[in-house]
Amino acid sequence: MIGIETPRIGVYICHCGVNIAATVDVKEVARFANDLPCVVIARDYQYMCSDPGQALIKKDIKEHGLNRVVVASCSPRMHEPTFRNACEDAGVNPYCFEMANLREQCAWVHSDRGRATEKAKDLVASAVGKAALLEPLVRKKVSVVPRALVIGGGVAGIYAALEIADKGFETYLVEKEPSIGGHMAQLDKTFPTLDCSACILTPKMVEVERHKNIQLLTYSELKEVDGYIGNYKVKIRKRARYVDENKCTGCGECANACRLRERISNEFDAGLGKRSAIYVPFPQAVPLIYTVDAESCLYITKGKCGKYPACKEACPVDAIDFEQHEEEIEVEVGTIVVATGYELLDLAEKPEYGYKYNEVLTGLEFERLSVASGPTGGKIIINGKEPKEVVFISCVGSRSRKEDECEYCSRVCCMYIAKQAHLVREKIPDAKVKVIYNDVRAYGKGFEEFYNRARDEGVEYIRKELEDPVEVVKRNEEEKKVVVRTICERKEMEIEADLVILANAIVPGKDADELTRILKISRSADGFFLEAHPKLRPLDTFTDGIFIAGCCQSPKDIPDSVAQAVGAAIRASIPLMRGEVEIEPIVASVNEAVCVGCGTCESICPFDALSLEGGVMRVNEVVCKGCGSCGSACPSGAISMRHFKDEQIYAQIEAMT
Repeated sequence: MIGIETPRIGVYICHCGVNIAATVDVKEVARFANDLPCVVIARDYQYMCSDPGQALIKKDIKEHGLNRVVVASCSPRMHEPTFRNACEDAGVNPYCFEMANLREQCAWVHSDRGRATEKAKDLVASAVGKAALLEPLVRKKVSVVPRALVIGGGVAGIYAALEIADKGFETYLVEKEPSIGGHMAQLDKTFPTLDCSACILTPKMVEVERHKNIQLLTYSELKEVDGYIGNYKVKIRKRARYVDENKCTGCGECANACRLRERISNEFDAGLGKRSAIYVPFPQAVPLIYTVDAESCLYITKGKCGKYPACKEACPVDAIDFEQHEEEIEVEVGTIVVATGYELLDLAEKPEYGYKYNEVLTGLEFERLSVASGPTGGKIIINGKEPKEVVFISCVGSRSRKEDECEYCSRVCCMYIAKQAHLVREKIPDAKVKVIYNDVRAYGKGFEEFYNRARDEGVEYIRKELEDPVEVVKRNEEEKKVVVRTICERKEMEIEADLVILANAIVPGKDADELTRILKISRSADGFFLEAHPKLRPLDTFTDGIFIAGCCQSPKDIPDSVAQAVGAAIRASIPLMRGEVEIEPIVASVNEAVCVGCGTCESICPFDALSLEGGVMRVNEVVCKGCGSCGSACPSGAISMRHFKDEQIYAQIEAMT
């Protein structure tokens, strides 16, 4: 038998109120456990995770000399750390603790009390069989680089960076666009208070630029990440702006002189406005430094721009530098916050909504049409005039079970439709505004009141069933109107409109695949980054030291994004404050006498924790996450998993069979 001491096991069966006791005869299971090999004492208790329940375990450890503990209750994912800490407090190595799941794996999935009780006995016997062979493990400690990296400069990234920097830690904020601000910078008003979006965001953007602890890296992208919590080595690709950031004053003379002035589609205006080949995305951009669009610039693409490059000739401070090259910046950080935001569903894939027509816009395009800094100066103009009949369509691509659409709710659409409907009524008082919707989800503070306000202002809500089709067509291609066809109360209806606004679904960013590979973090079925636990660890990923915030995790509005960003920043700051972190000892272990150095395990390790040294495989225990992939693939059986050794698993099987 493995171990330095004879096993003395205590077994504790939890009633979990009635969660377990309603289906399992808990007292009978405790009596059964008392007769198992190496079991010194077995008890049942109403709530083992409570303070009295933990105190009972600690008391028995001291009085009965227990050196192994088994708790049969709920999921280890919920309370294993609780019981490990209780064991450690009483002097037992926390890895000499084993847990059996009687709630989710037994009580909740069975209705026959007798059979459920017998299964519970098997689960407890299995846990006891493994516990007898458990070995003490020691957590290692590694030092932490007192710096952080935030990826993404939208509202979530801005708040995360400020929160970490305010705690005194140097923070790198990486943003792929020329300016921070994200989608929030494109908005007109914010619901439900109708605050000017730029007015509340711009001060925070400026604060980021001026903060002594924040190094802002715009027009930059993540290239590579190596290492582990506390010691991440990050390579960042900084693209060439062809403008000297130290010289540029943001005066705009270069853009005014550009030979392609106002001829290139402006991404920030959602394609509704035009810009020059050298530009800043918007007037309040941070940093206010011009950028040359290398794909459009005549000098870069054709090698000539008149006799001299017009922008270079016009610049009063000689900031234009066409000799600039892409840079690679290497930094070391202790923790990382991912706040890369979202994109909107491409409506080119949804021809039934008529997005090809000038009279059909997305919600984000409407924002740029409505905002004072937009291409029309805040006037809602379609086909040269104010639209008098406006239709909003909700859930475009959201809440659908079709293969090419999103089953989830995009969360913000109902409320920004109400906001935009209010703005139409405010700017065009005689406009008729209709909303075609499935359900209205006004779940936040002040949301229901705002929805009622929109209705009181004359916005007409027309409900259809979720699966009923909506189609936007033109009766005549020359006509300056479209027709919205749908079904309401089982009757076909047609609505003529000068303007149709589509609330298209929020989807993961296009760079999510690449970031998944670089950061070695997981994504859920909907494509967003996956949290370690939806309730207990909603800010963590499965990779220690990497946290998520904002819409890269799931669709959410601005207050929720800010709240999650602050929470993620605090989680990321904890290791930086401590200066060291403990590493989970449940990792792979190589028997060097058996290893043949074939490299099979190294090729499949998802965390790059294995390397061949001197003809045998070595495990970087700090990087290893104990997933077991290497052990299952090793042809010579040289790799085992601590705490999940073959003999321990066989003991579990034997105890049940």
